[in-house]
Amino acid sequence: MTDATQTYTYTHADLAGLMGLMTGDEKHGPAATSTLDVLWVLYDRVLRVSPEGRDDPGRDRFLLSKGHEPMAYYAVLAAKGFLPVEWLTGFGSYDSPLGHHPDRTLVPGAEIGSGSLGHGLPIAVGTALGLRAQGLDEPRVWTLVGDAELDEGSNHEAIAFAGPAGLDRLHTVVVDNSSATYARPGGIVARFEAAGWSALTVDGRDHEALYAAFTAPHSGRPHVVVARVEPKSA
Repeated sequence: MTDATQTYTYTHADLAGLMGLMTGDEKHGPAATSTLDVLWVLYDRVLRVSPEGRDDPGRDRFLLSKGHEPMAYYAVLAAKGFLPVEWLTGFGSYDSPLGHHPDRTLVPGAEIGSGSLGHGLPIAVGTALGLRAQGLDEPRVWTLVGDAELDEGSNHEAIAFAGPAGLDRLHTVVVDNSSATYARPGGIVARFEAAGWSALTVDGRDHEALYAAFTAPHSGRPHVVVARVEPKSA
């Protein structure tokens, strides 16, 4: 079996092939693909975490809240050496560690078990508060949510708390594929800004725009990037 800590040379161009290794009836392929570029830019250029240092207290934390469609996440983790590529072909099978929802006890590099919508951002707020209480000022907390998750009230409680709390180590990416039931144009950014967040909207397929938005300064405030992609077709 492949050693998940070895040096990998996969690029963004390889991700479609890695995702193609995963088959099954409940793979949520189009919805998962909507997150692919965001995940790649984060793991390739932004997150300070590695397979060897995934338990380091000083690592950045990435929390996948959009966990019911983890194919892109698994592909990126495999490309970056967190898990063996050979695992991908067993996706969703009874004895595979790669379930239709990620399990933090089975998937190397996964910070949380996820799948039920609306949990990731509140957990990220708690994680940022916990790191602050421990005096760990360097680690950043990132969470990826879908636009439809913002139909869940738990997210709005987290948004309303994080801004006044000044959780400047907290970062959220909202992948907007026009799935939200109650959305209005510009409403996602406006909601975060009203709670005191730094907020940007970018093309979710443009890697340079994503990187610039992810690394934009936001002193004293949590930061959200709304990554717009094509509407979900399935």
